[in-house]
Amino acid sequence: MTLSLVLWIVTALAAFAAMEGWAALLHGKVWHRALWGIHRSHHTKRRGLFERNDALSFLHAPIATGLILYGCMGAPGLLREAAFGFGLGMTAFGVAYVLVHDGLVHRRLPVAGLARIPYLARVRDAHRVHHSTGGPPYGLFLGPLVVARRAAAGGHATGGACAAHTEDAERDIRMDND
Repeated sequence: MTLSLVLWIVTALAAFAAMEGWAALLHGKVWHRALWGIHRSHHTKRRGLFERNDALSFLHAPIATGLILYGCMGAPGLLREAAFGFGLGMTAFGVAYVLVHDGLVHRRLPVAGLARIPYLARVRDAHRVHHSTGGPPYGLFLGPLVVARRAAAGGHATGGACAAHTEDAERDIRMDND
């Protein structure tokens, strides 16, 4: 195995892990506050194929693309190799997020079979907790761990900035699942 391949794998895995934390931070601190006017569309019944919130999904693609391109065309060295791996990790996270979040959780893609993977079924259920309360978990893939930790501590996933929208979210989850 070459040093480049090892660096790509390590940085891709690091990027994938970092993106979960970054996504949770953005979701809880930015989407549910400063950008609630856009993100609200995700917590209400969707009319048509797209929702305003979809625009937020494209924010990281240019960064990942730039990192991959630099990794392909930049000056040889560790920075170039690390950039390539980080771009791959960001892209892998984005693809996984779309498949699980938009596909499995919100049924926008035909991937219901992913629920046969027990952990992904728990991810789906944890995200539905978020939609029913407006509060944590704000991340996706670590959502089941957040829910379990809060339950063990005797806490509940209580509302955040959009707690007033709890009834709408619960109704929309039921509609998504009908």
